[in-house]
Amino acid sequence: MTADRPKMDVDIVCVGFGPATAGFLTTLTRAMQQDPAAEHFQSKVMPPPGLSAQGAGGGMPLQVICYERADDIGFGVSGIVTEAKGITQSFAAEELSHIPMAHPVKHEEVYYLLDPVGASRRSRILKLVDLFFRTFGFMLPGYQDQAFQLPFIPPFMAKHGGWVFSMGQLTQWLGSHLMGSGLVQVWPGMPVKEPLFDSNRVVGVRLVDQGVEKSGKPTGAFTAGMDIHAAFTVVGDGPYGSVGQDLDRKLGLPEGNHQREWALGMKAVVELPEHTVLEPGTVIHTLGYPEPEIFGFLYVYPDRVASLGIFIPSWLDHPMRSSYRYLQHWMQHPKLWKHLRGATLKSWGAKSLQEAGMRGEPFIVGDGFARIGEGSGSTNMLKGSGVDEAWTTGVQLAEGVIRLLKEKKSFTKENLETTYLKNRRASWVEKDNRIAKKARDGFSHNFALGMMGMGLAGFTNGLLNIPAKLKPVYERIPSLEKYYKGKVSSEVIEKARKEMNATHTSMHDAMMDAAGWPKIQYDGKLLISHQDALLLGGKVQAAEGYADHVIFLDAGKCQKCRTKICIEMCSGQAITAASDGGVPLFDREKCIHCAACLWNCAYAREQGSDLTNVDFRAGSGGLHSNIN
Repeated sequence: MTADRPKMDVDIVCVGFGPATAGFLTTLTRAMQQDPAAEHFQSKVMPPPGLSAQGAGGGMPLQVICYERADDIGFGVSGIVTEAKGITQSFAAEELSHIPMAHPVKHEEVYYLLDPVGASRRSRILKLVDLFFRTFGFMLPGYQDQAFQLPFIPPFMAKHGGWVFSMGQLTQWLGSHLMGSGLVQVWPGMPVKEPLFDSNRVVGVRLVDQGVEKSGKPTGAFTAGMDIHAAFTVVGDGPYGSVGQDLDRKLGLPEGNHQREWALGMKAVVELPEHTVLEPGTVIHTLGYPEPEIFGFLYVYPDRVASLGIFIPSWLDHPMRSSYRYLQHWMQHPKLWKHLRGATLKSWGAKSLQEAGMRGEPFIVGDGFARIGEGSGSTNMLKGSGVDEAWTTGVQLAEGVIRLLKEKKSFTKENLETTYLKNRRASWVEKDNRIAKKARDGFSHNFALGMMGMGLAGFTNGLLNIPAKLKPVYERIPSLEKYYKGKVSSEVIEKARKEMNATHTSMHDAMMDAAGWPKIQYDGKLLISHQDALLLGGKVQAAEGYADHVIFLDAGKCQKCRTKICIEMCSGQAITAASDGGVPLFDREKCIHCAACLWNCAYAREQGSDLTNVDFRAGSGGLHSNIN
């Protein structure tokens, strides 16, 4: 079957369609439109009739194609708040105002939330802080509804003058402009399996095989994934894309860099109640609840629509990181519930974030390829900003590519370092990320030192921070018995474990109930079950004929695992317990491709590796929402 693998030649192939790739393609196509007859913008693989590729001139424009795993380019259920420094260099405010749900930032608030139910795990320091607020809060401005409003927003966190966007609406708007130009092909529903190498040079990508069983075994309908050969490959497939993962496995990471810090963003789009007082452009950030390490956000769009969500970090040393239920407790905090009571869930989803930022930076350029966006380490974890940085890296790469095309130079590592990488290193993206590089290290110790470290880094431009030796994520996961010692008996834990195995479900509801968290009282509108969210807040689709993309590599490790955090963190309940308590079951029809399983595993892939026993490969499907 390998001999029959189809092939296609293009000039530039892009992997993953998000803000970074959109920035690259927007900048490239604008240059092509401004000078359509330029020789350097003519295709080397599609010459005019009668001419060879080497002698092409006056022919077809560059053949540029982008492959996206998701079945549509507006798949992202995510709120965005950004300074938009890079985006506003590309678009005027009037243009941005045409994007559905977009609005300038008008008002910002940051709150420290107390625990109104008494179930949160808080350190002695935080218990003293909470006691102070409960005792003297009535005397402090900004204290109400069991929350304290920060008297000012640190400048490194402020987004005033920026924009709030919907990720789904933003990418749809950008994609429609690009495809309308006729100069770019964007193909959703086309997962890329791996990069193609000629020695150490990337020469294109291979699409995923179709017509196979879930195990990958070919069926009678087998179709080999096409090989897309290109002079240049743009890798913008995020922190867990298959091409980026393969490059990291082959090339390793630069000395001293690691990707040990992650977070899951559990997010929703809601219609606010008619009586809402929240104005479009309002931005609310929270910290301290449901657990101190969980951060939350609420961004208000026009027409009473808002994005909201929480971030569950890898440094939350908790074997029950049950993000969906935590989201519902967060929404019911008195400070937020007064705005959300009566709201209706319109859309729901989740995504893993690479929280290492610049510390997780891979090799950004090589012969025949360059990386942009979050997977290239561009996210700024001090500012909590990634979209604008991703966009800007895409623009910078396009400017470098245009220069190389004009100078008729090949896409070698040396040439890409001189153009793209040098420009990126000299830009505000690099400057800001150097300040943020170690800003979150303190969270490796505890929440209080983490907040202190962020303040130190932010106010000293990165000169000071809280030092820490960062552990691989699997080393941070305690056993259930250790975590709940003194709170929940071992008998209750074992009973919940047996019930999970027998019913092929999870343990987190039983454990959170036992630990004192109140049951969620469903209202049928905003507070609905996890399964109903999968049905009402989005639709999971997975085409037949693809292999499973979540693989448990070593069955022996799964057999002896008593934590099964992969099940507890699964955003779509696609990973469930087996009857024998061994290798978990995976249902592709429920997977929303959040990749939480990739870093929520209690066992290392191999000794000395930062990777876990779960492999997240290229695959079809994902979450489709009725509004993004």
